[in-house]
Amino acid sequence: MAQLTDKIAIITGAGSGFGEGIAQAYVRECARVVIADINPDSARQVAQALGANASAFTCDVSDSAQVQALVEKCVRTFGIPDIVVNNAGITHSNGSMLAVDEATFDRVFAVNVKSIYHMTQAVVPLMRKRGRGVILNIGSTAGIRPRPGLVWYSATKAAVNNISKSMALELAPDKIRVNAICPVMGETGLLAQFMGVPDTPENRAKFLATIPLGRFSQPRDVANVAVFLASDAAEFLTGMEMPVDGGRTV
Repeated sequence: MAQLTDKIAIITGAGSGFGEGIAQAYVRECARVVIADINPDSARQVAQALGANASAFTCDVSDSAQVQALVEKCVRTFGIPDIVVNNAGITHSNGSMLAVDEATFDRVFAVNVKSIYHMTQAVVPLMRKRGRGVILNIGSTAGIRPRPGLVWYSATKAAVNNISKSMALELAPDKIRVNAICPVMGETGLLAQFMGVPDTPENRAKFLATIPLGRFSQPRDVANVAVFLASDAAEFLTGMEMPVDGGRTV
């Protein structure tokens, strides 16, 4: 039996990487999904590939009006969302903390952290009226066990992890569950920036040596956890900071 039958979900940053993997898994589990991405072509391609149970929407998650419009689009198209996955994220290049200019710093915090504020303002009132909901925030192992060279990115993910736990406590009386999923470095479009060096087998090996299970995370790894945490099987799980990391944070 499908795990997300008749569930309605919004997934941000779903035009590629982890978000695309989560969207694919959700549709396989019989959910209806709004694919939100800042890149309209990517969002459209993913939605078209997933068929009638997916709809694309172009959204810069750092903009409150666009996030509000995204939620309204979901309500018009499928209904009030049961699940929101705050996955959209960016990073600065791995390097000295002093080399990150203020505009980049502000953008990383706006996309990775303030976006959750915007989504909370837009979607929590709807979930409260229904008396249930699931919010999954994609944090990172960088917010638990940071690496040198990613100071400001790691700070955003520490914020995401802590915000998720705080939200879980405040929203528990409303039966809205909130959890953070914390992947280790993955084979996504951000990999080269995370490493801060050319993407060569030699450079990959240096980072792989820090992951006990010996590989980077894959979209399917994150998607499998995102399906479970959004399902009724996880109805007693909230406030979790769930590493998906091959043992990196042990």
